[in-house]
Amino acid sequence: MTRLGRTRSAGRDPRAAERGQSVVEFIVVVPIVAMLLMIMLEFGMAFNHRLTVGCASREGARIGAALANGGATSCATNDPGLVDQQVVAAVQRILKSPGSPIVMSDVSQVRIYKADAAGQPIGSLTNVWTYTPGGGPDLDPGPGIDRLDFSQSTIPWPACGRQNGGANPDHIGVRVVYTYRLTTPLRAVVDLFGTPGVSSTFAMTDQTVMALNPTQ
Repeated sequence: MTRLGRTRSAGRDPRAAERGQSVVEFIVVVPIVAMLLMIMLEFGMAFNHRLTVGCASREGARIGAALANGGATSCATNDPGLVDQQVVAAVQRILKSPGSPIVMSDVSQVRIYKADAAGQPIGSLTNVWTYTPGGGPDLDPGPGIDRLDFSQSTIPWPACGRQNGGANPDHIGVRVVYTYRLTTPLRAVVDLFGTPGVSSTFAMTDQTVMALNPTQ
């Protein structure tokens, strides 16, 4: 008599096959999930840096618009760089404030420029302040460390020459030039497929333009 029924291959356990399939799925899925988590984390950190840089440019433009030409009637009676020092100081306060994620050595420039109605720089009227830690002007000659971390060599658009009267006052623009560097392990992945140390960085700039406040 022949017995009908299902036969199993000798030495083969279906549960072992299922476990093997689970391991393969785990190996495939985990790197994808980890990559997504790193991207989300990196995006959140970059967004935090971007907000700080934007806040710094707005604060600098606000101070520049409020001080306007510094109350000067001519460049012969006023230091043409005093207003810009206060603008840069305002930017620096935000960048170095407690809780700020900004790496100061990655802030290459603070640019103060005369802007047109569309917010674009006019000609070469741009005062460039370069990052020089502790090497900038001393805002307060008294005791204590009050030096700016930025300095400039020329002032093509002196504050004493800015016009803040009439129906069409000058517009001041403040741009902060910053280099963001990836900080999560995603950096190693990006460098693996690009130029190490270069592919994992990108420029992060922000600019704010405001009209100079009218003279009271």
